Amino acid sequence: MADTQAAKPRPKSGWLNILVDYGPLLVFLGVYKFYQPPADSTFGEIAAVIYGTIAFMIAAVFALVFSKLKFGHVSPMLLLSTALIVGFGGLTIWLQDERFIQIKPTAIYLLFGVLLVGGWLRGKALLQVLLEAAFEGVDREGWLKLSRNWGFFFFVLAGLNEVLRLQLSFESWLWAKLWVFMPLSFLFTFTQIPMLLKHGLALEDEAEVMTDEPPTA
Repeated sequence: MADTQAAKPRPKSGWLNILVDYGPLLVFLGVYKFYQPPADSTFGEIAAVIYGTIAFMIAAVFALVFSKLKFGHVSPMLLLSTALIVGFGGLTIWLQDERFIQIKPTAIYLLFGVLLVGGWLRGKALLQVLLEAAFEGVDREGWLKLSRNWGFFFFVLAGLNEVLRLQLSFESWLWAKLWVFMPLSFLFTFTQIPMLLKHGLALEDEAEVMTDEPPTA
């Protein structure tokens, strides 16, 4: 007997996921540049960071709400990263020290790396849970490999963030988030497609892989 129930199509998030991930960072950059003082004004620099941080926190919460309204759910990774943005942003405002907003990505990368690699070592593909099985057809081995690979990549990003944080000015570090970390994340995601195709990824879902990557902003 034929199944009379039509299969419910899986909604495609498209490039809106990238806007949700990187939109708050762009808001931070915009507000920071708007309030950025002359180079010799130390107090003004701190004020610009605080204004940018407030905008960053608001934009992150807005992105979370938008994700819930648009996609009908909030991924665990987005929820966790938003909580860390608000937490480290609060410390930045309270202590008036921009280092907390710079350390936030390192904390996120290390946490995600530990979770994913730890899950892989225990035979659990946590990325499948965190992405809510976004890629149809991928088998268990494929999800395990993807979790492992992203876990180690997060460790690389954590180390890179610390090197750039210590070597660059605050503004240069901000731009590096946009022009270094985002391209690296897209490039790494692209390198995972051949492996996923070997483990059952549907051809029509290749573009979805590029837009459903874990948040790295």
